[in-house]
Amino acid sequence: MFQNALCGSSRERREKRPAPPRAPASASLWRRLVVVEAEMAAQAAAAAQAAAAQAAQAEAAESWYLALLGFAEHFRTSSPPKIRLCVHCLQAVFPFKPPQRIEARTHLQLGSVLYHHTKNSEQARSHLEKAWLISQQIQQFEDVKFEAASLLSELYCQENSVDTAKPLLRKAIQISQQTPYWHCRLLFQLAQLHTLEKDLVSACDLLGVGAEYARVVGSEYTRALFLLSKGMLLLMERKLQEVHPLLTLCGQIVENWQGNPIQKESLRVFFLVLQVTHYLDAGQVKSVKPCLKQLQQCIQTISTLHDDEILPSNPADLFHWLPKEHMCVLVYLVTVMHSMQAGYLEKAQKYTDKALMQLEKLKMLDCSPILSSFQVILLEHIIMCRLVTGHKATALQEISQVCQLCQQSPRLFSNHAAQLHTLLGLYCVSVNCMDNAEAQFTTALRLTNHQELWAFIVTNLASVYIREGNRHQEVLYSLLERINPDHSFPVSSHCLRAAAFYVRGLFSFFQGRYNEAKRFLRETLKMSNAEDLNRLTACSLVLLGHIFYVLGNHRESNNMVVPAMQLASKIPDMSVQLWSSALLRDLNKACGNAIDAHEAAQMHQNFSQQLLQDHIEACSLPEHNLITWTDGPPPVQFQAQNGPNTSLASLL
Repeated sequence: MFQNALCGSSRERREKRPAPPRAPASASLWRRLVVVEAEMAAQAAAAAQAAAAQAAQAEAAESWYLALLGFAEHFRTSSPPKIRLCVHCLQAVFPFKPPQRIEARTHLQLGSVLYHHTKNSEQARSHLEKAWLISQQIQQFEDVKFEAASLLSELYCQENSVDTAKPLLRKAIQISQQTPYWHCRLLFQLAQLHTLEKDLVSACDLLGVGAEYARVVGSEYTRALFLLSKGMLLLMERKLQEVHPLLTLCGQIVENWQGNPIQKESLRVFFLVLQVTHYLDAGQVKSVKPCLKQLQQCIQTISTLHDDEILPSNPADLFHWLPKEHMCVLVYLVTVMHSMQAGYLEKAQKYTDKALMQLEKLKMLDCSPILSSFQVILLEHIIMCRLVTGHKATALQEISQVCQLCQQSPRLFSNHAAQLHTLLGLYCVSVNCMDNAEAQFTTALRLTNHQELWAFIVTNLASVYIREGNRHQEVLYSLLERINPDHSFPVSSHCLRAAAFYVRGLFSFFQGRYNEAKRFLRETLKMSNAEDLNRLTACSLVLLGHIFYVLGNHRESNNMVVPAMQLASKIPDMSVQLWSSALLRDLNKACGNAIDAHEAAQMHQNFSQQLLQDHIEACSLPEHNLITWTDGPPPVQFQAQNGPNTSLASLL
C-alpha cells in the first residue's frame, strides 16, 4: 500500500512537469539534461520504493511482535497460568533480531515472568541484567530502564546479594531525577532495603531526601508519605524528640492537602496509626482513646469511598500507602493491641476474630508479606489473652501456628523469634514449668535489642525468680536493679514502669517486708488507675488484700479483694479470680460468714476445676514439647506427650 502510494506520487510529479523549450542550438544540451533528470527521477523512485519496503517490513515486524506478545499474555493470564508457553512466546522474539527497544522490553518481560512465577532465579537475573544494560543506551525509555533496575535489585536481595542491590539502586536514583514517579519509588525501595538491614539512620536520610524532592516537584501528598515513613522509623529508634515536630508537620500537611479523597484518608490513617502506636508503646492506654476513635472513624469513611479511576496530574502522586483492605486489618490490629493492654480481653478476642477472617480472605488472592506479619502480631496478642483467660491449650496451639508461619519465612522468624520465645516463657509460667520458663525468657533476651520487649521479658523473668525462692537471689537482685522504677528505668513506657513497681511489691511481699510492699503496690495502683490498666489494677488489689489478710486487717483486706474479684471477672483473668476467691473464702471464714465462705469456696472449686482440666489438656498436646526448644529455627514436628508432668498443686 505504502509502496504504490509513493510511486504514484512520483509518477504524478513527472507527468505534470512542463516540457522544456525547444531551441535547435541547445537541443543536445536539453537531451543531456533530460537524461540526467530521468536518472534522478529513477533514483528517487528507487529510494521511495526502498522506504516503502522498509515501512512495510516494520509494519510486518510489529505484527509478528504483537502476535507473540498477545500469545504470551494469553498464556500468562490463563487459569491456571501456562508459564512455560508464555516464556516460549517471549523467547521467540529474539531470533527476529528486533530493535533495541523491543529487545530490552522483552528481556524485562521475561525476567519479570521468571522472577514472579518460577524458581529459575538465574535466568530471571540474566534477562533483567540485559534489560537494564540495553535500556541505559536508549533515550526516553525510562519505564523499562527503571522497572528493570527495581526488579533486579529485588532479586539480588532475595539471593542475599544486598551489596549488589544497593549500588544498582543508587545509580538508578541518580539518573532518574527527571522522572518523578520512578525517582520517588526507587528512593522508597532503597530506604526499605536499609530498614530491613536495620540501618535506620541511612533509611531516614533517604526518606528525608525523598520528602524534599517531593516538595520541589510540587507533590505534597508524596512528601507526606516520605515524612510519615520517616516518622515510623524514628519511633522504632525511640528518637521521640525528633518524632513530635515531624508528626506535627505531617498533621498540617495532611489536613491542608486537597486531592483524591481515598489518598487523603489513607494519609490520615497512616498518621493516626503512628500516633496510636506511639501512645501504646508508651503504655498510655487511656490517653490514646481519642486518637483510636478517630482512626476507627477514618477507616469507616474509607470503606464507603469508591476508588477513583482518574490518575493524578502529578506523576509523583502515583503512590498508595496500603490497599483499603490492608488498612482495615491494621486498624483491627491496633484495636486488639489497645484492648490487650487495657484488659478488655473479650473485645480483643472479637477484633482478632474479625481481623483473622479478613486475612484469610486476603491471603487467597494476595501473597504480600505484610499480611503474614499482621497475622503473626495478631496471634501474639491473642495468645497472651488466652493465657490470662485460662485457655492454655488453645494458646499453645496458636503458638505452634506462629511457628509454622515463621518456618515459611526466615525474615519473619528473624523479626519475631524473641517474641515467640517470650510467649513460650509465659506459657511455661502458666503450667508451672519454671525451669523451662527461665530458659525461654533467657533465650528471648539474647535475641532482642528492642528496649520495651527487653523490659517486659526482664519483668517476667524476675517474677519467675521471685516464685522460685532463694535459688537465684544474686541474679534476681541484679534484674530488679536494672528495672528499678524509682530511678533510671530503661524505657518510657508508663505500663511497664507500673508493672516494675508491682514486681518490686511482689518481691517485698515474699520477703515479708509488708510496708515496703504496700508502698510499691500503691504506686502501681496510682499509675494503673491513671491509664486504665485494668489487669495491673486487679493484680495490685488482690496482692494488697493478701497483705492485709496476713496482717490481720480483715476489713481492709475485703475492701481490696472484692473490687479485685469484680475487675478480674470483667477482664476476665482466671488466675486473679482463683486467687481472689481463695482469699474471700478465708476472709469470710475468719469473720464467721459461713454462707459467703461457702459461696467463695464453691467459686474457688469451679475455677480450680477449669484450670486443672485446661492444664491437663495443654500438657498432653504434642506442641507442649516446644517448651524445650531454645535454639535455631522452630521444630517442624512434635512428639506426643504421655501426659502432664507438672504439679497443679504448685500452680494453684
